[in-house]
Amino acid sequence: MGKDKFLKGALVLTIAGLLVKVLGSVNRILLSRMLGGEGIGLYQMAYPVYLLMLSICSAGVPVAVSIIVAEKVAKEDYAGAHRIFKVTMRLMCAFGLLFALTLYGLAGVLVQSGIIRDPRAYPALLVLTPAVFFSSILASFRGYFQGYQMMVPPAVSQILEQFVRVMTMILLAWWLLPYGLTWAAAGAAFGAVPGGLTGLIVLTFFYRKAARQWQEKIKTQVRQTAESTRQIAKRLILLAIPSSCANLLIPVTSAIDMVLVPNALGAAGFAVAAATTLFGYLSGMAQPLMMLASIPTTSLTLSLVPAVSEAFTLNRPDEVRRQIAFALKICLLIVLPAAVGMAVLAEPISGSLYGTLKAAPVIAHLAPSIIFLGIYQVTTGALQGIGKTAVPMWNMFAGSIVKAVAVWYLTSQAWLNILGAAWASNINFFVVACLNLFFLRKSRIDFPWKEGVRILAASLLMGAGAVGVLHLLAGSGLVLRLCAGMVVSIIIYVAAVALMGIVTKEECRRIPFIGRLLRK
Repeated sequence: MGKDKFLKGALVLTIAGLLVKVLGSVNRILLSRMLGGEGIGLYQMAYPVYLLMLSICSAGVPVAVSIIVAEKVAKEDYAGAHRIFKVTMRLMCAFGLLFALTLYGLAGVLVQSGIIRDPRAYPALLVLTPAVFFSSILASFRGYFQGYQMMVPPAVSQILEQFVRVMTMILLAWWLLPYGLTWAAAGAAFGAVPGGLTGLIVLTFFYRKAARQWQEKIKTQVRQTAESTRQIAKRLILLAIPSSCANLLIPVTSAIDMVLVPNALGAAGFAVAAATTLFGYLSGMAQPLMMLASIPTTSLTLSLVPAVSEAFTLNRPDEVRRQIAFALKICLLIVLPAAVGMAVLAEPISGSLYGTLKAAPVIAHLAPSIIFLGIYQVTTGALQGIGKTAVPMWNMFAGSIVKAVAVWYLTSQAWLNILGAAWASNINFFVVACLNLFFLRKSRIDFPWKEGVRILAASLLMGAGAVGVLHLLAGSGLVLRLCAGMVVSIIIYVAAVALMGIVTKEECRRIPFIGRLLRK
Protein backbone atom coordinates (compact mmCIF):
# COMPACT_ATOMS: atom_id res chain seq x y z
CA MET A 1 0.00 0.00 0.00
CA GLY A 2 1.13 3.50 -0.74
CA LYS A 3 2.65 5.62 1.96
CA ASP A 4 -0.04 7.56 3.89
CA LYS A 5 -2.69 6.19 1.60
CA PHE A 6 -5.09 6.53 4.50
CA LEU A 7 -4.96 10.35 4.11
CA LYS A 8 -6.19 10.12 0.53
CA GLY A 9 -8.94 7.78 1.66
CA ALA A 10 -9.90 10.12 4.49
CA LEU A 11 -10.13 13.07 2.10
CA VAL A 12 -12.32 11.11 -0.33
CA LEU A 13 -14.64 9.95 2.46
CA THR A 14 -14.82 13.47 3.92
CA ILE A 15 -15.92 14.97 0.61
CA ALA A 16 -18.48 12.19 0.23
CA GLY A 17 -19.72 12.71 3.79
CA LEU A 18 -20.18 16.44 3.25
CA LEU A 19 -22.08 15.88 -0.01
CA VAL A 20 -24.32 13.31 1.70
CA LYS A 21 -24.99 15.82 4.51
CA VAL A 22 -25.88 18.56 2.02
CA LEU A 23 -28.28 16.24 0.17
CA GLY A 24 -29.80 15.18 3.49
CA SER A 25 -30.30 18.81 4.54
CA VAL A 26 -32.00 19.69 1.25
CA ASN A 27 -34.18 16.62 1.63
CA ARG A 28 -35.22 17.56 5.18
CA ILE A 29 -36.12 21.11 4.16
CA LEU A 30 -38.23 20.02 1.16
CA LEU A 31 -39.98 17.23 3.07
CA SER A 32 -40.72 19.53 6.01
CA ARG A 33 -42.36 22.05 3.70
CA MET A 34 -44.28 19.34 1.84
CA LEU A 35 -45.49 17.20 4.76
CA GLY A 36 -45.49 19.67 7.62
CA GLY A 37 -44.76 18.80 11.24
CA GLU A 38 -47.36 16.03 11.39
CA GLY A 39 -46.12 14.20 8.28
CA ILE A 40 -42.48 14.49 9.31
CA GLY A 41 -43.48 13.20 12.74
CA LEU A 42 -44.91 10.02 11.16
CA TYR A 43 -41.73 9.54 9.14
CA GLN A 44 -39.54 10.13 12.23
CA MET A 45 -41.49 7.48 14.16
CA ALA A 46 -40.52 4.82 11.61
CA TYR A 47 -37.03 5.77 10.40
CA PRO A 48 -35.16 5.56 13.76
CA VAL A 49 -36.50 1.99 14.23
CA TYR A 50 -34.98 1.07 10.84
CA LEU A 51 -31.66 2.72 11.76
CA LEU A 52 -31.54 0.87 15.08
CA MET A 53 -32.26 -2.46 13.36
CA LEU A 54 -29.55 -1.75 10.78
CA SER A 55 -27.04 -0.73 13.47
CA ILE A 56 -27.59 -3.95 15.41
CA CYS A 57 -27.34 -6.03 12.22
CA SER A 58 -24.34 -4.52 10.44
CA ALA A 59 -22.82 -1.37 12.03
CA GLY A 60 -19.54 -3.06 12.97
CA VAL A 61 -19.23 -5.22 9.87
CA PRO A 62 -17.28 -2.79 7.61
CA VAL A 63 -14.67 -2.22 10.34
CA ALA A 64 -14.39 -5.94 11.12
CA VAL A 65 -14.05 -6.91 7.46
CA SER A 66 -11.56 -4.11 6.75
CA ILE A 67 -9.34 -5.23 9.64
CA ILE A 68 -9.21 -8.87 8.55
CA VAL A 69 -8.86 -8.09 4.82
CA ALA A 70 -6.05 -5.59 5.56
CA GLU A 71 -4.24 -8.31 7.51
CA LYS A 72 -4.59 -10.75 4.60
CA VAL A 73 -3.45 -8.16 2.05
CA ALA A 74 -0.44 -7.29 4.23
CA LYS A 75 0.58 -10.98 4.09
CA GLU A 76 -0.15 -11.03 0.32
CA ASP A 77 -2.84 -13.64 0.95
CA TYR A 78 -5.29 -12.31 -1.65
CA ALA A 79 -7.14 -15.62 -1.86
CA GLY A 80 -7.72 -15.42 1.90
CA ALA A 81 -9.00 -11.85 1.56
CA HIS A 82 -11.43 -12.94 -1.14
CA ARG A 83 -12.58 -15.84 1.02
CA ILE A 84 -13.28 -13.40 3.88
CA PHE A 85 -15.48 -11.40 1.53
CA LYS A 86 -17.43 -14.46 0.32
CA VAL A 87 -18.07 -15.71 3.87
CA THR A 88 -19.10 -12.22 5.00
CA MET A 89 -21.44 -11.87 2.04
CA ARG A 90 -23.21 -15.12 2.90
CA LEU A 91 -23.45 -14.16 6.56
CA MET A 92 -24.84 -10.70 5.82
CA CYS A 93 -27.38 -12.07 3.34
CA ALA A 94 -28.64 -14.36 6.11
CA PHE A 95 -28.54 -11.67 8.82
CA GLY A 96 -30.04 -9.06 6.50
CA LEU A 97 -32.96 -11.33 5.65
CA LEU A 98 -33.44 -12.25 9.33
CA PHE A 99 -33.48 -8.64 10.53
CA ALA A 100 -35.69 -7.53 7.63
CA LEU A 101 -38.26 -10.18 8.60
CA THR A 102 -37.85 -9.17 12.25
CA LEU A 103 -38.66 -5.55 11.42
CA TYR A 104 -41.66 -6.71 9.38
CA GLY A 105 -42.94 -8.73 12.33
CA LEU A 106 -42.15 -6.08 14.93
CA ALA A 107 -43.96 -3.29 13.07
CA GLY A 108 -47.40 -4.41 14.22
CA VAL A 109 -46.20 -5.14 17.76
CA LEU A 110 -44.64 -1.67 18.12
CA VAL A 111 -47.89 -0.01 17.04
CA GLN A 112 -50.25 -2.24 19.02
CA SER A 113 -48.18 -1.97 22.21
CA GLY A 114 -48.19 1.83 22.02
CA ILE A 115 -44.41 2.15 21.76
CA ILE A 116 -45.13 3.89 18.45
CA ARG A 117 -48.12 5.95 19.47
CA ASP A 118 -49.52 6.82 16.06
CA PRO A 119 -50.75 3.77 14.08
CA ARG A 120 -50.42 5.79 10.87
CA ALA A 121 -46.62 5.13 11.04
CA TYR A 122 -47.25 1.39 10.40
CA PRO A 123 -47.02 1.54 6.55
CA ALA A 124 -43.77 3.52 6.79
CA LEU A 125 -42.29 0.79 8.98
CA LEU A 126 -43.33 -1.96 6.59
CA VAL A 127 -41.86 -0.38 3.44
CA LEU A 128 -38.45 -0.03 5.15
CA THR A 129 -37.94 -3.78 5.58
CA PRO A 130 -36.23 -4.42 2.16
CA ALA A 131 -33.78 -1.59 2.90
CA VAL A 132 -32.42 -3.56 5.89
CA PHE A 133 -31.53 -6.44 3.56
CA PHE A 134 -29.82 -4.28 0.91
CA SER A 135 -27.90 -2.19 3.45
CA SER A 136 -26.61 -5.31 5.23
CA ILE A 137 -25.08 -6.61 1.99
CA LEU A 138 -23.63 -3.15 1.34
CA ALA A 139 -21.68 -3.43 4.61
CA SER A 140 -19.79 -6.46 3.22
CA PHE A 141 -18.74 -4.63 0.07
CA ARG A 142 -17.68 -1.48 1.94
CA GLY A 143 -15.56 -3.42 4.42
CA TYR A 144 -13.85 -5.31 1.60
CA PHE A 145 -12.93 -2.16 -0.32
CA GLN A 146 -11.80 -0.40 2.88
CA GLY A 147 -9.56 -3.38 3.69
CA TYR A 148 -7.79 -2.78 0.36
CA GLN A 149 -7.72 0.95 1.23
CA MET A 150 -9.83 1.68 -1.85
CA MET A 151 -12.09 4.47 -0.57
CA VAL A 152 -13.43 5.80 -3.88
CA PRO A 153 -15.97 2.98 -4.45
CA PRO A 154 -17.59 3.33 -0.98
CA ALA A 155 -17.61 7.12 -1.34
CA VAL A 156 -19.24 7.08 -4.80
CA SER A 157 -21.80 4.53 -3.65
CA GLN A 158 -22.72 6.67 -0.61
CA ILE A 159 -23.26 9.77 -2.75
CA LEU A 160 -25.36 8.00 -5.40
CA GLU A 161 -27.28 6.07 -2.74
CA GLN A 162 -28.19 9.30 -0.96
CA PHE A 163 -29.06 11.09 -4.22
CA VAL A 164 -31.45 8.33 -5.36
CA ARG A 165 -32.89 8.09 -1.85
CA VAL A 166 -33.59 11.82 -1.67
CA MET A 167 -35.11 12.00 -5.16
CA THR A 168 -37.33 8.98 -4.50
CA MET A 169 -38.45 10.31 -1.12
CA ILE A 170 -39.47 13.69 -2.51
CA LEU A 171 -41.20 12.31 -5.63
CA LEU A 172 -43.14 9.60 -3.78
CA ALA A 173 -44.13 11.93 -0.95
CA TRP A 174 -45.41 14.46 -3.50
CA TRP A 175 -47.22 11.79 -5.54
CA LEU A 176 -48.87 10.13 -2.51
CA LEU A 177 -49.71 13.32 -0.58
CA PRO A 178 -53.25 13.57 -2.09
CA TYR A 179 -53.99 10.14 -0.55
CA GLY A 180 -53.15 11.38 2.96
CA LEU A 181 -50.16 11.94 5.23
CA THR A 182 -50.01 8.23 6.11
CA TRP A 183 -49.11 7.24 2.55
CA ALA A 184 -46.97 10.31 1.92
CA ALA A 185 -44.82 9.43 4.98
CA ALA A 186 -44.64 5.81 3.79
CA GLY A 187 -43.53 6.99 0.34
CA ALA A 188 -40.80 9.12 1.93
CA ALA A 189 -39.63 6.15 4.03
CA PHE A 190 -39.56 3.88 0.96
CA GLY A 191 -36.78 6.05 -0.50
CA ALA A 192 -34.29 4.02 1.55
CA VAL A 193 -35.05 0.94 -0.59
CA PRO A 194 -34.04 2.20 -4.08
CA GLY A 195 -31.23 4.13 -2.38
CA GLY A 196 -29.78 0.95 -0.87
CA LEU A 197 -30.28 -0.95 -4.11
CA THR A 198 -28.43 1.79 -6.02
CA GLY A 199 -25.50 1.64 -3.60
CA LEU A 200 -25.39 -2.12 -4.07
CA ILE A 201 -25.39 -1.86 -7.88
CA VAL A 202 -22.60 0.76 -7.80
CA LEU A 203 -20.37 -1.33 -5.53
CA THR A 204 -21.05 -4.45 -7.60
CA PHE A 205 -19.84 -2.52 -10.67
CA PHE A 206 -16.63 -1.46 -8.88
CA TYR A 207 -16.15 -5.00 -7.57
CA ARG A 208 -16.39 -6.54 -11.04
CA LYS A 209 -13.98 -3.92 -12.35
CA ALA A 210 -11.37 -4.64 -9.65
CA ALA A 211 -11.95 -8.42 -9.58
CA ARG A 212 -9.68 -9.02 -12.61
CA GLN A 213 -6.72 -7.43 -10.86
CA TRP A 214 -7.44 -9.36 -7.66
CA GLN A 215 -7.76 -12.64 -9.57
CA GLU A 216 -4.35 -12.09 -11.16
CA LYS A 217 -2.82 -11.61 -7.70
CA ILE A 218 -4.57 -14.74 -6.43
CA LYS A 219 -3.12 -16.81 -9.30
CA THR A 220 0.46 -15.68 -8.66
CA GLN A 221 0.48 -15.75 -4.84
CA VAL A 222 2.16 -18.40 -2.72
CA ARG A 223 -0.38 -20.91 -1.40
CA GLN A 224 -1.33 -20.30 2.23
CA THR A 225 -3.41 -22.28 4.72
CA ALA A 226 -7.08 -21.44 4.26
CA GLU A 227 -9.26 -20.76 7.30
CA SER A 228 -12.53 -22.63 7.64
CA THR A 229 -15.84 -20.86 7.21
CA ARG A 230 -16.54 -21.39 10.90
CA GLN A 231 -13.24 -19.77 11.94
CA ILE A 232 -13.85 -16.76 9.67
CA ALA A 233 -17.44 -16.32 10.86
CA LYS A 234 -16.39 -16.55 14.51
CA ARG A 235 -13.66 -13.92 14.12
CA LEU A 236 -15.94 -11.61 12.14
CA ILE A 237 -18.59 -11.72 14.84
CA LEU A 238 -16.03 -11.25 17.65
CA LEU A 239 -14.68 -8.17 15.85
CA ALA A 240 -18.03 -6.79 14.66
CA ILE A 241 -19.83 -6.82 18.02
CA PRO A 242 -17.37 -4.55 19.92
CA SER A 243 -16.93 -2.36 16.82
CA SER A 244 -20.72 -1.94 16.59
CA CYS A 245 -20.93 -1.06 20.28
CA ALA A 246 -18.09 1.48 19.99
CA ASN A 247 -19.91 3.11 17.05
CA LEU A 248 -23.08 3.44 19.14
CA LEU A 249 -21.58 6.27 21.25
CA ILE A 250 -23.58 8.99 19.50
CA PRO A 251 -26.93 7.10 19.39
CA VAL A 252 -26.58 6.06 23.04
CA THR A 253 -25.73 9.57 24.26
CA SER A 254 -28.59 10.98 22.17
CA ALA A 255 -30.95 8.46 23.76
CA ILE A 256 -29.73 9.48 27.24
CA ASP A 257 -30.43 13.12 26.37
CA MET A 258 -33.86 12.28 24.97
CA VAL A 259 -34.90 10.40 28.12
CA LEU A 260 -33.23 12.44 30.88
CA VAL A 261 -32.88 16.06 29.73
CA PRO A 262 -36.63 16.97 29.55
CA ASN A 263 -37.24 15.32 32.95
CA ALA A 264 -34.21 17.03 34.51
CA LEU A 265 -35.42 20.38 33.19
CA GLY A 266 -38.81 19.62 34.73
CA ALA A 267 -37.09 18.93 38.05
CA ALA A 268 -35.36 22.31 37.68
CA GLY A 269 -38.78 23.97 37.56
CA PHE A 270 -39.36 24.40 33.83
CA ALA A 271 -42.82 23.77 32.37
CA VAL A 272 -43.25 21.10 29.69
CA ALA A 273 -43.34 23.58 26.78
CA ALA A 274 -40.28 25.47 28.04
CA ALA A 275 -38.34 22.23 28.63
CA THR A 276 -39.19 21.03 25.12
CA THR A 277 -38.00 24.33 23.64
CA LEU A 278 -34.70 24.20 25.54
CA PHE A 279 -34.20 20.57 24.51
CA GLY A 280 -34.77 21.64 20.89
CA TYR A 281 -31.90 24.14 21.15
CA LEU A 282 -29.60 21.29 22.20
CA SER A 283 -30.73 18.34 20.06
CA GLY A 284 -32.07 20.16 17.01
CA MET A 285 -29.61 23.04 16.68
CA ALA A 286 -26.33 22.58 18.60
CA GLN A 287 -25.76 18.84 18.21
CA PRO A 288 -26.19 18.78 14.38
CA LEU A 289 -23.38 21.37 14.15
CA MET A 290 -21.18 19.18 16.34
CA MET A 291 -21.90 16.19 14.12
CA LEU A 292 -21.13 18.21 10.98
CA ALA A 293 -17.71 19.05 12.41
CA SER A 294 -17.07 15.34 13.10
CA ILE A 295 -17.38 14.27 9.43
CA PRO A 296 -13.62 14.68 8.69
CA THR A 297 -12.58 12.79 11.84
CA THR A 298 -15.09 10.01 11.09
CA SER A 299 -13.57 9.66 7.62
CA LEU A 300 -10.05 9.77 9.04
CA THR A 301 -10.98 6.93 11.41
CA LEU A 302 -12.45 4.70 8.69
CA SER A 303 -9.34 5.15 6.58
CA LEU A 304 -6.91 4.74 9.49
CA VAL A 305 -8.17 1.32 10.65
CA PRO A 306 -6.93 -0.78 7.67
CA ALA A 307 -3.71 1.24 7.39
CA VAL A 308 -2.78 0.59 11.04
CA SER A 309 -3.98 -3.01 10.83
CA GLU A 310 -1.68 -3.63 7.86
CA ALA A 311 1.37 -2.16 9.62
CA PHE A 312 0.52 -4.00 12.84
CA THR A 313 0.19 -7.33 11.00
CA LEU A 314 3.62 -6.85 9.38
CA ASN A 315 5.08 -6.15 12.86
CA ARG A 316 6.18 -2.61 12.05
CA PRO A 317 5.69 -0.80 15.39
CA ASP A 318 7.44 2.38 14.23
CA GLU A 319 5.09 2.68 11.26
CA VAL A 320 2.07 2.02 13.49
CA ARG A 321 3.14 4.83 15.84
CA ARG A 322 3.90 7.15 12.92
CA GLN A 323 0.51 6.54 11.29
CA ILE A 324 -1.42 7.06 14.52
CA ALA A 325 0.59 10.13 15.59
CA PHE A 326 0.08 11.77 12.20
CA ALA A 327 -3.65 10.93 12.23
CA LEU A 328 -4.00 12.49 15.69
CA LYS A 329 -2.14 15.58 14.52
CA ILE A 330 -4.47 15.92 11.52
CA CYS A 331 -7.40 15.41 13.93
CA LEU A 332 -6.20 18.26 16.18
CA LEU A 333 -5.62 20.52 13.17
CA ILE A 334 -9.34 20.03 12.38
CA VAL A 335 -11.13 19.85 15.73
CA LEU A 336 -9.36 22.58 17.72
CA PRO A 337 -10.11 25.45 15.30
CA ALA A 338 -13.60 24.01 14.67
CA ALA A 339 -14.39 24.09 18.40
CA VAL A 340 -12.98 27.58 18.91
CA GLY A 341 -14.81 28.86 15.83
CA MET A 342 -18.12 27.33 16.92
CA ALA A 343 -17.78 28.88 20.39
CA VAL A 344 -16.77 32.35 19.19
CA LEU A 345 -19.22 32.55 16.27
CA ALA A 346 -22.12 30.91 18.15
CA GLU A 347 -24.33 34.00 18.02
CA PRO A 348 -24.14 34.69 14.25
CA ILE A 349 -24.33 30.93 13.56
CA SER A 350 -27.51 30.60 15.63
CA GLY A 351 -29.13 33.70 14.13
CA SER A 352 -28.16 32.98 10.52
CA LEU A 353 -28.98 29.26 10.43
CA TYR A 354 -31.88 28.98 12.86
CA GLY A 355 -33.41 32.45 12.95
CA THR A 356 -33.00 32.78 16.73
CA LEU A 357 -30.19 33.88 19.05
CA LYS A 358 -31.49 31.79 21.94
CA ALA A 359 -29.58 28.69 20.81
CA ALA A 360 -26.24 30.57 20.83
CA PRO A 361 -25.28 29.80 24.47
CA VAL A 362 -25.93 26.08 23.96
CA ILE A 363 -23.89 26.06 20.73
CA ALA A 364 -21.00 27.85 22.45
CA HIS A 365 -21.00 25.57 25.51
CA LEU A 366 -21.20 22.37 23.41
CA ALA A 367 -18.16 23.37 21.31
CA PRO A 368 -15.56 21.44 23.41
CA SER A 369 -17.37 18.21 22.48
CA ILE A 370 -15.99 18.59 18.95
CA ILE A 371 -12.44 18.20 20.29
CA PHE A 372 -13.06 15.22 22.55
CA LEU A 373 -15.37 13.40 20.11
CA GLY A 374 -12.77 13.76 17.32
CA ILE A 375 -10.00 12.39 19.55
CA TYR A 376 -12.26 9.51 20.65
CA GLN A 377 -13.05 8.61 17.04
CA VAL A 378 -9.42 8.58 15.85
CA THR A 379 -8.13 6.75 18.94
CA THR A 380 -10.94 4.20 18.51
CA GLY A 381 -9.72 3.57 14.96
CA ALA A 382 -6.15 3.24 16.25
CA LEU A 383 -7.14 0.74 18.96
CA GLN A 384 -9.19 -1.28 16.48
CA GLY A 385 -6.25 -1.32 14.07
CA ILE A 386 -3.89 -2.81 16.69
CA GLY A 387 -6.41 -5.49 17.63
CA LYS A 388 -7.88 -3.92 20.79
CA THR A 389 -11.42 -3.71 19.44
CA ALA A 390 -13.11 -4.36 22.81
CA VAL A 391 -11.40 -1.45 24.59
CA PRO A 392 -13.37 1.41 22.93
CA MET A 393 -16.60 -0.53 23.59
CA TRP A 394 -16.01 -0.73 27.35
CA ASN A 395 -14.82 2.87 27.40
CA MET A 396 -18.04 3.88 25.66
CA PHE A 397 -20.10 2.07 28.31
CA ALA A 398 -18.15 3.80 31.10
CA GLY A 399 -18.64 7.17 29.42
CA SER A 400 -22.38 6.55 29.05
CA ILE A 401 -22.73 5.97 32.80
CA VAL A 402 -20.83 9.18 33.51
CA LYS A 403 -23.02 10.96 30.94
CA ALA A 404 -26.28 9.82 32.56
CA VAL A 405 -25.17 10.97 36.03
CA ALA A 406 -23.83 14.29 34.72
CA VAL A 407 -26.97 15.00 32.65
CA TRP A 408 -29.29 14.57 35.61
CA TYR A 409 -27.12 16.41 38.15
CA LEU A 410 -26.11 19.38 35.96
CA THR A 411 -29.34 19.87 33.99
CA SER A 412 -31.52 19.77 37.11
CA GLN A 413 -29.63 22.83 38.42
CA ALA A 414 -31.92 25.74 37.54
CA TRP A 415 -29.03 28.16 37.00
CA LEU A 416 -27.42 25.80 34.45
CA ASN A 417 -30.54 24.14 32.91
CA ILE A 418 -29.86 23.17 29.26
CA LEU A 419 -26.21 24.32 29.50
CA GLY A 420 -25.78 21.53 32.05
CA ALA A 421 -26.79 19.02 29.38
CA ALA A 422 -24.21 20.53 27.01
CA TRP A 423 -21.49 20.16 29.64
CA ALA A 424 -22.62 16.62 30.37
CA SER A 425 -21.83 15.85 26.71
CA ASN A 426 -18.44 17.54 27.06
CA ILE A 427 -17.67 15.44 30.14
CA ASN A 428 -18.84 12.26 28.41
CA PHE A 429 -16.64 12.71 25.33
CA PHE A 430 -13.72 13.87 27.51
CA VAL A 431 -13.91 10.69 29.61
CA VAL A 432 -14.04 8.29 26.63
CA ALA A 433 -11.23 10.16 24.84
CA CYS A 434 -8.99 10.04 27.94
CA LEU A 435 -9.70 6.33 28.47
CA ASN A 436 -8.79 5.57 24.85
CA LEU A 437 -5.57 7.61 25.17
CA PHE A 438 -4.71 5.74 28.38
CA PHE A 439 -4.95 2.37 26.62
CA LEU A 440 -2.96 3.65 23.64
CA ARG A 441 -0.27 4.83 26.06
CA LYS A 442 -0.17 1.32 27.54
CA SER A 443 0.60 0.12 24.00
CA ARG A 444 3.49 2.64 23.86
CA ILE A 445 1.67 5.00 21.52
CA ASP A 446 1.91 8.62 22.66
CA PHE A 447 -0.38 11.57 22.09
CA PRO A 448 1.26 14.52 20.23
CA TRP A 449 1.02 16.94 23.19
CA LYS A 450 3.59 19.48 21.91
CA GLU A 451 1.90 19.83 18.52
CA GLY A 452 -1.47 20.00 20.29
CA VAL A 453 -0.39 22.97 22.41
CA ARG A 454 0.84 24.85 19.36
CA ILE A 455 -2.31 24.07 17.37
CA LEU A 456 -4.40 25.27 20.33
CA ALA A 457 -2.38 28.52 20.41
CA ALA A 458 -3.04 29.04 16.68
CA SER A 459 -6.74 28.31 17.21
CA LEU A 460 -7.03 30.76 20.12
CA LEU A 461 -5.26 33.42 18.03
CA MET A 462 -7.80 32.71 15.29
CA GLY A 463 -10.63 33.02 17.82
CA ALA A 464 -9.32 36.39 19.02
CA GLY A 465 -9.31 37.65 15.44
CA ALA A 466 -12.90 36.46 14.95
CA VAL A 467 -13.99 38.26 18.14
CA GLY A 468 -12.36 41.45 16.84
CA VAL A 469 -14.26 41.18 13.53
CA LEU A 470 -17.57 40.65 15.36
CA HIS A 471 -16.96 43.78 17.44
CA LEU A 472 -16.04 45.83 14.38
CA LEU A 473 -19.22 44.73 12.58
CA ALA A 474 -21.44 44.96 15.66
CA GLY A 475 -24.16 46.92 13.87
CA SER A 476 -24.17 44.77 10.72
CA GLY A 477 -26.37 41.83 9.76
CA LEU A 478 -25.76 38.40 11.24
CA VAL A 479 -24.96 36.75 7.90
CA LEU A 480 -22.31 39.38 7.09
CA ARG A 481 -20.77 39.00 10.57
CA LEU A 482 -20.71 35.23 10.21
CA CYS A 483 -19.12 35.25 6.74
CA ALA A 484 -16.57 37.92 7.67
CA GLY A 485 -15.70 36.12 10.90
CA MET A 486 -15.19 32.81 9.08
CA VAL A 487 -13.02 34.32 6.33
CA VAL A 488 -10.78 36.20 8.80
CA SER A 489 -10.57 33.12 11.03
CA ILE A 490 -9.38 30.91 8.17
CA ILE A 491 -6.75 33.45 7.08
CA ILE A 492 -5.40 33.91 10.63
CA TYR A 493 -5.38 30.18 11.36
CA VAL A 494 -3.57 29.20 8.15
CA ALA A 495 -1.03 32.01 8.69
CA ALA A 496 -0.48 31.03 12.33
CA VAL A 497 0.00 27.35 11.47
CA ALA A 498 2.53 28.29 8.79
CA LEU A 499 4.45 30.83 10.91
CA MET A 500 4.60 28.53 13.94
CA GLY A 501 5.92 25.69 11.78
CA ILE A 502 3.19 23.38 13.06
CA VAL A 503 3.03 21.51 9.75
CA THR A 504 6.43 20.71 8.27
CA LYS A 505 7.24 20.71 4.57
CA GLU A 506 7.60 16.92 4.66
CA GLU A 507 4.14 16.57 6.20
CA CYS A 508 2.67 18.89 3.57
CA ARG A 509 4.10 16.61 0.89
CA ARG A 510 2.17 13.71 2.41
CA ILE A 511 -1.17 15.56 2.19
CA PRO A 512 -3.17 14.66 -0.96
CA PHE A 513 -3.15 17.22 -3.81
CA ILE A 514 -1.15 19.76 -1.73
CA GLY A 515 1.81 17.38 -1.69
CA ARG A 516 1.61 16.88 -5.44
CA LEU A 517 1.71 20.66 -6.02
CA LEU A 518 4.71 21.04 -3.72
CA ARG A 519 6.60 18.24 -5.48
CA LYS A 520 6.02 19.98 -8.82
